Amino acid sequence: MQTKDRDGAFVAGESDGGFFQRAEAVLGAEAMRAFAGTKVAVFGLGGVGGWCAEALARTGVGKMLIVDADRVAPSNVNRQLVAMPATIGEFKAEVLKRRLAAINPQIEVDARCEFYGADTAATFGIEECEFVVDAIDSLDSKAMLIRHALSSPSVTLFSSMGAARRRDPLRVRKAEFWKVQGDGLARALRAKFRKSGDFPPRKFQCVYSDEPPGDCGKGSLVQVTAVFGFALAGLVIDAAASRAMRSGLISGA
Repeated sequence: MQTKDRDGAFVAGESDGGFFQRAEAVLGAEAMRAFAGTKVAVFGLGGVGGWCAEALARTGVGKMLIVDADRVAPSNVNRQLVAMPATIGEFKAEVLKRRLAAINPQIEVDARCEFYGADTAATFGIEECEFVVDAIDSLDSKAMLIRHALSSPSVTLFSSMGAARRRDPLRVRKAEFWKVQGDGLARALRAKFRKSGDFPPRKFQCVYSDEPPGDCGKGSLVQVTAVFGFALAGLVIDAAASRAMRSGLISGA
């Protein structure tokens, strides 16, 4: 069994079976304590979001909201963490919840098999999360989630741009949204914001590829989509550690 701190958050240490000791060796005990009390929402659990959620769970994040209305399809197997022949037809969020609990039995996971949209946006409690990861494909829902998350001053948003039709994982980059180049999804989002006049209230970081997309329809490869997910998880982990330092939980040199 893991122990809890005085705020009720699970903390890393000998009592957790040593699950996170290698992460703690890199990040420090106080950072791990901060992660255990951090709540992260991941919207979209496909080729990007599923890998992101797993990386967060394996680094000791203690509370997660995972959201995806889709069920596992045969075409998902080549790149999505939740997709195996045995899980075809199941809700992605439910499959992922089981997997995260198998990694860390003490993690708190709220799995929502729902579509994020105008009718449901207020039900997810985004304002209760420290971090939101946007791995949504739908342009309208993506734009809405970005504006929604950034309207809460306490929420930090990280967003995935287009991972499909790329081959080279070494071309994955990060940049502030308005500085992303060569990405069709980013261009479409910017055009949507300009047309509506309803802009995101704050700047935010994105993960994208600077590789020109190939002419291959809806093709995508796990070596690219997973790197997107891991990069997003890395941004969350670094930001959570920095936030803890600013809060005085970690004594910086």
